[in-house]
Amino acid sequence: MAVNSSKKRKIRNGFVIWLTGLPCAGKTTIGDKLFEALKKKGFSVVRLDGDAIRKSINKNLGFSKKDRDRNLEIVSSMAKSLNDKGNIVITSFVSPYKKQREKIRKKIRNFIEIFVNAPLEVCEKRDKKGLYKKARIGKIKNFTGVSDPYEPPTNPDVELKTDKETIKESVNKVIKYLTKNRYIE
Repeated sequence: MAVNSSKKRKIRNGFVIWLTGLPCAGKTTIGDKLFEALKKKGFSVVRLDGDAIRKSINKNLGFSKKDRDRNLEIVSSMAKSLNDKGNIVITSFVSPYKKQREKIRKKIRNFIEIFVNAPLEVCEKRDKKGLYKKARIGKIKNFTGVSDPYEPPTNPDVELKTDKETIKESVNKVIKYLTKNRYIE
């Protein structure tokens, strides 16, 4: 979890940017760059990333449907608490199931769903850890996109096509949405 401790700029209310998409679609990269951009503008920003949370707070959880639900229940509670205190919260979690995301949207005020969309074959090519390969040969069970489904958002607030857009274009698209919808100045 990263927090911006520089002088804070006022925002109308806290809000949560929820980046969702297949593994290796670009969620972490976009989230990190978005964090940096908003921090540079002087906003109070908190970053919650799936890999970091699973290595620390939720290291005892696996990838079954039940464990995924529990992971997102914990993370969404953290995001809600930070949001309620007026922070901008940027999350990056696969969050593969529509019902999970709908439940989170109802729980968190000013929830912004960002679909980080990249085709499966592009995600597999980006996979430096070899997770897709391990999933395809059965070494990893319940892997989203291979042995477990990913249910894309039907009506996200913003869709980023990371196979066609540069990182900068994707980040600018989110900032443009935030500005147009008066989340930030």
